Amino acid sequence: MALEIERKYLLATAQWREEINSSTRIAQGYLNDAPARTVRVRIKGDKGFLTIKGKNEGIARAEFEYEIPLADASELLKLCPNVLDKTRHEIHRDGFVWEIDEFAGDNAGLIVAEIELPALDTEFAKPAWLGEEVSGDARYYNSALSNTPYTRWPR
Repeated sequence: MALEIERKYLLATAQWREEINSSTRIAQGYLNDAPARTVRVRIKGDKGFLTIKGKNEGIARAEFEYEIPLADASELLKLCPNVLDKTRHEIHRDGFVWEIDEFAGDNAGLIVAEIELPALDTEFAKPAWLGEEVSGDARYYNSALSNTPYTRWPR
């Protein structure tokens, strides 16, 4: 079984921009966003993906991702009620890849950093630009952002 172990953070400063290794535009939507499982369709650059994720157990969950034809991904996105638009910036640091998602559209203004870990107890250095950890806050799940966008959150 594939296991995703991920920690998610808000950003405290914009210093991360100085460390970007690559950036890719992503469109993604959810065919199913039930708490027990999500089924995501994604176009990342010029590739399509179908991803099935299990229920979160802390910072871990089952994850199965498959590359699919780009034309299929485009058609499947049309079945999704809401499509997220974001740019993913990658930063390679201390043997890890930080994925920083800068959202557009209804989620404009939200920037979230994620790191995938090989084990639950993996230690890693936290860059100075990291802010509050939001790993367990369901509002920051992409599936939740597709239904309740950041710009509509009560302030």
